Amino acid sequence: MSGPIPFPDFDPVALEIGPFVLRWYALAYIAGLLAGWGYILWLLRRPPSAVTKDQVGDFFSWAIVGVILGGRLGFVIFYQPGHFISNPLEILAVWNGGMSFHGGLLGVIAATILFGLRRKLNILLLGDLVAAAAPIGLLLGRLANFINGELYGRATDVPWAVVFPGAGDFGRHPSQLYEAGLEGLVLFVILFVLARLTNALFRPGLITGVFLIGYGASRAFVEFFRQPDSYVGDGGFLFWDITMGQLLSVPIAVAGVAFIVYAVKHDRLDAKPENTSTG
Repeated sequence: MSGPIPFPDFDPVALEIGPFVLRWYALAYIAGLLAGWGYILWLLRRPPSAVTKDQVGDFFSWAIVGVILGGRLGFVIFYQPGHFISNPLEILAVWNGGMSFHGGLLGVIAATILFGLRRKLNILLLGDLVAAAAPIGLLLGRLANFINGELYGRATDVPWAVVFPGAGDFGRHPSQLYEAGLEGLVLFVILFVLARLTNALFRPGLITGVFLIGYGASRAFVEFFRQPDSYVGDGGFLFWDITMGQLLSVPIAVAGVAFIVYAVKHDRLDAKPENTSTG
């Protein structure tokens, strides 16, 4: 029986021109945002038309701020609050790494609500469009994690185990690829079917709810294979062998159920008002 697979000789730098250095992780963020924007515009080719292409374009800059600011603050608050309280200037050092998807999600939610209120848009519909595109960024981001050899899995002897640099000479689960497959590809297909082959977009909040449940369940499941963050809790575990990623995923999934219930119980966007006149 062959041993674990050696980690491919990936260069974490995608492009370097003089002092300009573009890493794969940063490129994944940029590509994910641009591809998500394009996908939302494609979805808008069919009704409902409560959100216009120009409004989506204007929202793009808000989404960027929400992802970056929320992702960084989420990492600071959820994972290493003590360290950053002692070293507050390091909060700004985003180039050193340290982003939280859960924080980025909260940042995008805040951006969606604020932008929707400012432009008097249907906030839930805008959120559905963003949720439908979010798995694209998740897929690219997890692939970038794999290229960087970071956020790897726990030790294992499965045939596809990978020996990651700096993580011992034994095989580990390529958990980044598990997440790319579940949170990215599988969730994208499910939401694509809902958005394009059904009338889910006519029930604002429905796609958002499915996304939240899908992400929460996928992340909680993959955490059983992912190496826990050593700087959190007792060796990466909080209590009962629960990781921070799993703990944060539970309220996300619960919120998803609430969104679906709300969407199902309220009228569709194309529902005609009842004629209440008595003659």
